[in-house]
Amino acid sequence: MSEPSTIDSWVARSVGDRQAALALADAPNRPEFFGGEPQRLTWLEVDEAVDAAASMLLEAGAAPGTAVGIQLPNVVELPVTLLACFRIGVVAVPFPIQHRSHELRHGVETADISMFVTAGRPDRPDQVATVTQVMSEHGGGPVLEPAALRGGESTITPAPRDPATVCWTSGTTGTPKGVPRSHSMWLASSSFQVSQLHIGPDDNILCPFPVVNMAGIGGMLVPWVHAGAALFLHQPLDLQVFLGQIQTERITYTVVPPAALNMLLADEGLLERIDLSSIRAISSGSAPLDPWMVEGWQQRGIEIVNVFGSNEGASLLSTAASVPDPAERARFFPLPDREGVTTRLVGLDTGEDITAAGIPGELRFAGATVFEGYLDSTGEEFDERGFYRTGDMFELVGDPGSPQLLRFVDRAKDIIIRGGMNISAAEMEALISDHADIVECAAIGYPDRDLGERMGVFAVAAPGTSPTLDDVIGHLRERDVASYKLPERLELIDALPRNPVGKVVKPELRSRWESL
Repeated sequence: MSEPSTIDSWVARSVGDRQAALALADAPNRPEFFGGEPQRLTWLEVDEAVDAAASMLLEAGAAPGTAVGIQLPNVVELPVTLLACFRIGVVAVPFPIQHRSHELRHGVETADISMFVTAGRPDRPDQVATVTQVMSEHGGGPVLEPAALRGGESTITPAPRDPATVCWTSGTTGTPKGVPRSHSMWLASSSFQVSQLHIGPDDNILCPFPVVNMAGIGGMLVPWVHAGAALFLHQPLDLQVFLGQIQTERITYTVVPPAALNMLLADEGLLERIDLSSIRAISSGSAPLDPWMVEGWQQRGIEIVNVFGSNEGASLLSTAASVPDPAERARFFPLPDREGVTTRLVGLDTGEDITAAGIPGELRFAGATVFEGYLDSTGEEFDERGFYRTGDMFELVGDPGSPQLLRFVDRAKDIIIRGGMNISAAEMEALISDHADIVECAAIGYPDRDLGERMGVFAVAAPGTSPTLDDVIGHLRERDVASYKLPERLELIDALPRNPVGKVVKPELRSRWESL
């Protein structure tokens, strides 16, 4: 049998192989954040639900290549709607539930979304009205509730290189960037993870990351389909519910932010009360890992996998097989060594490839997993050889003559990562500087034990004014900006520090808030 070449063809294989096996399940607290009772679907039921959602989209006017916006929490209707789009060649454009009209308006326009699937939630009873207003500004288009889980049928077959999704990444130019990815790109990423993490049909995967970007789609959804495993959804992050799911569902693989892993490991009393014996591996990333934490979990029989990745398709995995020493695994990644993917480490000052240890450079990727350019691409995201510029600084470590590991050094791109959510400093600076009492500002990330980073602002006030943090937050709320982007600290200064060419020296600002 030939290898499946689209996401839906992998669904078909899993349905054929697994049929009555449990495939997809809601979190037990679903009624607290979305309508309806928790659902548990077999692979056959998933297939029927996907057909129902695909029929709904087709009846509403969707056609191959149509862009469909989706904004749903982690409930079964979200992966079902995504898989329905993949089944009929529709481009799925998912949004985080935190995004409000400010972000939705930009996304609908940029991706040319012609219809939208969403529903109200207890925390957002105005959700459908908000989306309807945004869609009306773009010329209309139906706003649909998720399809009822009933049978349907579709016969459209997409091709491997057809676009499957547009996901959103925080850029450095002030607005989120749309990242198109094809079926073949997602499958290339998934194949690497399934093989490296040994994910198979007997795995129970717990997904606490929103199924809207590389972490949720590439790290959870597509590997689930690829392996024919069982996927258990979780949202919003509730530690008691999360730990309960691990025990009752006998979870074997999940992802947990570094700060939460640190906190759990430090709480001996809690660890004694919960049964984690089913867990064999936990992936973590978005912030540097503490070596003591990776080693501590390994002593408890749980492998911590260090992950670096982006929506654009750059990815690194540091596993117990590739980097056995837990202290090294927390800090280092093996050089990518997989078919169809190549990397460069490039000196930003010289533009030359770096091959010696200890010299920082920008990591760049090319190959089967890497996207072909943003929706509004200027081409600047790629270098002269066609490699994607990650904007992340690494250095080679190990044998000076033949180093085999990479160490993350810093972000060249001005991105703040708060609890795993990316915030563009440029976007926030543009919005905040629009306040009448602020002349200019600089948004920075400062360290936080719980979230990794929080976002703060240094601002120069207009003469005779003293804007407060509440003033800035109110200004942003008037523009309906996502709550996770709101600053949590404000310091007024006489002038922003600048270098001789006029660029703001953010390391100098960060140094003022170094202590946790």
